[in-house]
Amino acid sequence: MNTCSPKALGVALGVLWALYVFFAGIFAMYGWGSALVALLSSFYLGYGASFAGALIGAVWAFVDGFVAGAIIAWVYNKIA
Repeated sequence: MNTCSPKALGVALGVLWALYVFFAGIFAMYGWGSALVALLSSFYLGYGASFAGALIGAVWAFVDGFVAGAIIAWVYNKIA
């Protein structure tokens, strides 16, 4: 039976979510996706449409994605 590594899935989802949030913050500086950044800034303190805000949001997003990935892998391993 195959198992899923919680650490590996956590890192993978954390990196993907952090990149998405980072680039959303960068694009919002030019007016694209500013509504999404406004929504996410209510969850991630310090996140905004600036380079520093995008970095802060990426750190928050990595932690959020890592925890979500680890929980998903743990639940998968318990069910499978």
